[in-house]
Amino acid sequence: MKRRHWTLGAAAALAACSALPPAPPVQTPAMRDPADAQRMIVVAVANPPQSVALEAGSTPRGYDTLPRYAASDAARANLAQLAAQYALREVVAWPIPELALHCVVYAIPPQASRAVLLQRLAQDPRVRLAQPLQTFSTFAGTAPAPSARRPESADEPLPYNDPYVGLQRGFAEIDAAQAQRWSSGVGVRVALIDSQVDAAHPDLRGRVRFARDFTGDGATPDRHGTEVAGVIAAVANNRQGIVGVAPEAELLALRACWPLDADGASAQCNSYTLAQALAAAVEAHAQIINLSLGGPADPLLEQLTAYAIGQGAIVVGAVPPDGRRDGFPLSVPGVIAVGVAGEAAPPGALHAPGREVLTLEPGGHYDYASGSSLAAAHVSGTLALMLAQDPQLTATTARELLARSAADTASASINACAALSALRGDQRCHRAAPADTAFSAR
Repeated sequence: MKRRHWTLGAAAALAACSALPPAPPVQTPAMRDPADAQRMIVVAVANPPQSVALEAGSTPRGYDTLPRYAASDAARANLAQLAAQYALREVVAWPIPELALHCVVYAIPPQASRAVLLQRLAQDPRVRLAQPLQTFSTFAGTAPAPSARRPESADEPLPYNDPYVGLQRGFAEIDAAQAQRWSSGVGVRVALIDSQVDAAHPDLRGRVRFARDFTGDGATPDRHGTEVAGVIAAVANNRQGIVGVAPEAELLALRACWPLDADGASAQCNSYTLAQALAAAVEAHAQIINLSLGGPADPLLEQLTAYAIGQGAIVVGAVPPDGRRDGFPLSVPGVIAVGVAGEAAPPGALHAPGREVLTLEPGGHYDYASGSSLAAAHVSGTLALMLAQDPQLTATTARELLARSAADTASASINACAALSALRGDQRCHRAAPADTAFSAR
């Protein structure tokens, strides 16, 4: 299928990103190779809090400075004994202070059965966690351009000078324009755990608070992360492109995934990179964590996500194509599951626009994409609008408001204006009849 691009000229300079201390070790190339990854496991041992070692002048939970932690002598000794006893080869190691663990990715012996080895390790009293190094995938792909029709919107003209806003059907379907009369998501921190975001895109200028890469890929910005970022926080009224659901939210771009092919429509992550990104999101005090991805149940990631929720973060996950919610992240209690409006989803899941969503592409481009990844992004953006109004809003209350907002919509999609209206205690939302006026992007 031929790709369509609307180019906005030369790429702008990178969005201002806070200086951070060196990141923990990134994954090795072998960890990305499916054959090699099948021979790797994740093992964790206890690592007591007194092993914390901070940089001079840093704080335990600073927003812009993430502390570095060391393994205790006891943790190192246990890991050395385990490696010798089971003939394991260390690939990479890192601490998780939030869970008081020190983790290692090990390569197992060539002739060993991974399942048998994991069973033996699980019974070892020195081991707190033993699991496969698992892979996860994003849920978005290219979509054909819809017919040039202006979507349903508010009674009044759209208050934007962004040339493609009239083509944003999802933006219109959730009544984002009306919701932005009260909130733009200013200052709300949204951790985007995804593939690499193009922070230099003109429609993301100033929106990426900081970026970190846990993949070791070193490649150029990726489609999936940039697409999700655009739905959440594309800049409004800059005479360029589109408008994000929460155009003044702060994105924490945490790269845990890498593209699977040259087209970059889908990406893959693993237990190690996602664990690094989740820990970084917690350290940065992310108020919302967007996980437009999924895969098998994963004990380490489930513990980290539960910890984040316990610290007050609202976690949003995309419903996988098979509709199941027994894998990560939807298996974690408290994660808000989001499916595509008009499509089947598991009980309790919210619905949001995920078909033919016009969004950002790397290099200053725009294109249509579809999938529950985009649906989750619409919910994360709406949550940012709500948190800007009420910073004490809990995930439970937010989800109830969003579920009620969908009651009167034909597609069962969330409605940002209705959710904001209910949060504010007024009833000022109204919808116009669908408009058939052609609306071209120039």
